[in-house]
Amino acid sequence: MYIVREIFYLQFGRFKEAKALVEEAVDLGLMTQPAGGRILTDFTGDGYRLIFESPYKTLADFEVDLAREMSAVAWKEWYEKFKPYVLHSQREILKQIS
Repeated sequence: MYIVREIFYLQFGRFKEAKALVEEAVDLGLMTQPAGGRILTDFTGDGYRLIFESPYKTLADFEVDLAREMSAVAWKEWYEKFKPYVLHSQREILKQIS
């Protein structure tokens, strides 16, 4: 099992706008989460983060989902609206061992 975390560090004071865009993407079906996936925000530590955490049985499964989402025209249009709120991002791919 692999856990993929997409971490977006947001501009100070722009969380509400970014969160609204994420809710829009979910409502439109642009961000599909596998079973067990979740969207998180920080409570302590570095502030103003949105974290998309998704479990995958294989990395190939992740690549299929990623390619499908990123090739959709509607997703690309949505992402252009989301990017101005992001300072930087990172991806973590973790392997669950127990």
